[in-house]
Amino acid sequence: MAIVLKSPEQIARMRVAGVLASEVLDMIGEHVQPGVTTARLDEICHRHMVDVQGTIPATIGYKGYQHATCISINQQICHGIPGERKLKRGDIVNIDVTVIKDGWYGDNSRMYYVGEVAPHARRLCETAYEAMVLGIRAVKPGATLGDIGHTIQTFAQSRRFSVVEEYCGHGIGSNFHEDPQILHHGKPGKGVTLRPGMTFTIEPMINQGKRHARVLADGWTVVTKDRSLSAQWEHTIHVTEDGYDVLTLAEGRSL
Repeated sequence: MAIVLKSPEQIARMRVAGVLASEVLDMIGEHVQPGVTTARLDEICHRHMVDVQGTIPATIGYKGYQHATCISINQQICHGIPGERKLKRGDIVNIDVTVIKDGWYGDNSRMYYVGEVAPHARRLCETAYEAMVLGIRAVKPGATLGDIGHTIQTFAQSRRFSVVEEYCGHGIGSNFHEDPQILHHGKPGKGVTLRPGMTFTIEPMINQGKRHARVLADGWTVVTKDRSLSAQWEHTIHVTEDGYDVLTLAEGRSL
């Protein structure tokens, strides 16, 4: 699949989808409490998407997946399946949401704290966020995908964390997953050169321990091999004529 450059009109439609995706994450925050099940959180998100926003949850039916969100807890890196597990005080939780609005996709994820969390868990989540932001700020025409990955990897490792290499960001637009793949590690100057009109996600997964991952028997949930904590944040990005634009930020919000 070739990289698809988006027109200003298409970017405007992507922005609508992206803001709606971010609004789901804004809405669900107050419900992330001790004792709630991940299935209940998924149900609330699903109803908000369909009944309030008039959007389509992109993950339902994707490769057989049956839920509106992915919800990953503690040592789960990504793709956690909502179910009857109850959140506990001290958990860190990633909720990943992708919506479709008028044929265009908006994709983002965010970390949440369940009550008070341990300082080391908070530091991990904050580092994952900062790594994402630094990766986003490396986006500009003429930069390369290797520049983004190197920026993220260097920062995370400077904090003595590791970067998951098996999973990555992706191009996005009128398809859920497009070219290019956005690795969160790499070498400066290597890889595809960024051009205005490119749209993709940046979504680094940062581990407290080693970077290695494994998939559970459910075929979806990815966990750290050493059972260390993991954290992830995600935004959808547009390469502009002179830098970047974050499509999954509500009006008035900033990184």
